[in-house]
Order: sequence, then structure tokens, then C-alpha cells
Amino acid sequence: MAGMSQALSIIGISGGELSPDDARLLRGLRAGIEASYEELIDRFQQPVYGMVFRLLGNQTDACDVVQEVFVKVFRGVASFREKSSLRTWIYRIAVNEAHNHRRWFYRHSRWETAIANEEVEARVFDSTVDPGPSPFESASSNETRALIEGALERINPVFRTAVVLRDIEDLSYEEIAEILQISMGTVKSRILRGREALRRELNPQFETKYVEAFSLGQSRV
Repeated sequence: MAGMSQALSIIGISGGELSPDDARLLRGLRAGIEASYEELIDRFQQPVYGMVFRLLGNQTDACDVVQEVFVKVFRGVASFREKSSLRTWIYRIAVNEAHNHRRWFYRHSRWETAIANEEVEARVFDSTVDPGPSPFESASSNETRALIEGALERINPVFRTAVVLRDIEDLSYEEIAEILQISMGTVKSRILRGREALRRELNPQFETKYVEAFSLGQSRV
């Protein structure tokens, strides 16, 4: 399976450059300055936990994965090549660790077949424009967001990851492509499929206005 089936490197790859803040923090980490480690945790622990929790749907599992993520970040900081932002690099590690954590559960399942034709679809989505707000931006109430997050747990993990990174973490397509190590067209295809899967899950639960919101949002790729 493209992207998710391969081990994702903890070394930054293509795209982007370090911001001045990232560069300063990285220098401190490499120098072993304790305050830099504390700053890294302050900046990234909560967002990484939120993302991993949405990918796994289990608080205990998410805590375990986040601990492993930061162990790998601290160990890998010396070899980080500085060709992406710290956020992109850390999120790539986090997505990989979340995937590894759940991989045993899906080893004999059939969900991989849902993306068998992605590379064909990727060529279509490469030129698609982003026309409007996502379902998450349209769903303002806490109750609605809770329903969405519950539905996330029931959709294909491959598509869930793309939707979480785009619609909840608000990452760019370029960042998602780098994190998942897939093409831009495949990113857009997975997001579209994920939003459609969410719409199907939510149809029985939402009132008409929320179904309409998702119908509008699902085309934002």
C-alpha cells in the first residue's frame, strides 16, 4: 500500500525549510539544552497527542504512541536534515508510529483494497481546486464535532489519516504528501474519499443542515 505500508523515515526529506524558530530550537536540542527539550514538548505534545488519538481512537494507546514519538524525535534530532519544518518531521514520525501501533489489528483485514486504484485517481485530483470550507469548519457545535470524531473511528484508517491531517490539523497538501510520502493527487483522493465516508457515516445521525454542510465540505480537496 502506497505511503502507509512503508516505514516512514525520521529524517526530513523534500519540501520546505526551517523557520527561524525551528532553527533556534533545533540548535538547542542538538546542544543538549534542557530548556529546548521542554520547549519542544510544550509546542508539540498536545497537538501530536490530539492527532494520534484521532487516528487510534483510544486514550491509552495514544499516550503510549506519543511517548514513543518523542523518544524517536530526541534520538533522531542529530540526523534531521532540516529540509522540512519540525512540525512536518514530527508529524511524519507520529503518523508512522500510530500506523505501526494498529498494524497488527488490520494485518488480515481487507481495507487495503479500497485504495487499490489510487494512482489512477491521483492523476485526476492533481489539478483539483479547493472551493470551500471543510466539514469540520462547517460543524461549529461541540456535539457535532463529537459525532464527527466518533464517525472518524469507523472509516478506513488510510482515509481517516488524510482527513485528520487536512481538516483537523489544517496541514497543507504539500505537508500531508511529505508526511505520508505519497503524491499530491493521492493526498487529494484520500481526503475526498475520507469525507465521503464521513458523510455516509453521519447521514443517519445528523439533521438536514449538518448533512448539507458535509455535502458542501466533501468537495474541498
